[in-house]
Amino acid sequence: MDLICLDFEASGLGPRSYPIEVAWQDAASGEHDSFLVSPQGVPGWDDWSESAENIHGISRAQLEAEGVGAQQACRRLNRALEGRCVYCDALEFDVFWLRRLYEAAGMRPLFRLQGLESLLAGERLQRFLDRIASQQRRHRALDDVGDLIEALEYAFAVPE
Repeated sequence: MDLICLDFEASGLGPRSYPIEVAWQDAASGEHDSFLVSPQGVPGWDDWSESAENIHGISRAQLEAEGVGAQQACRRLNRALEGRCVYCDALEFDVFWLRRLYEAAGMRPLFRLQGLESLLAGERLQRFLDRIASQQRRHRALDDVGDLIEALEYAFAVPE
């Protein structure tokens, strides 16, 4: 399956939230990348949800110590994904965080982000949703991307 999936973890779910971790994986080659994004130096990136931190387990201190800057994050994504169509499972949220990241960097993405639902219909969509519901999501970006790819492979394993 020629497919690249991407996932974000964020500071929260509100309108002032921002991306704190991003990961992508190519289902065919297994190539992947995952990194934390530091909010340091980005005006307006100060919203923080304790409940979100309890889910993903990433602290602000960890972001500041291990995260890359917004420009470095965007350059890294553009270099790896340029010209590609990349899929996500929560398009509304992921587009929002992608936009927040690239606006903070003063850049634009060189790839397209599309929802997984554009790949699935009927029985395949139901198989995918059933598989996702049965997974114990870890809520770290690279783990979630792996779960998405596994669920998609499961959904496409049986011909429609």
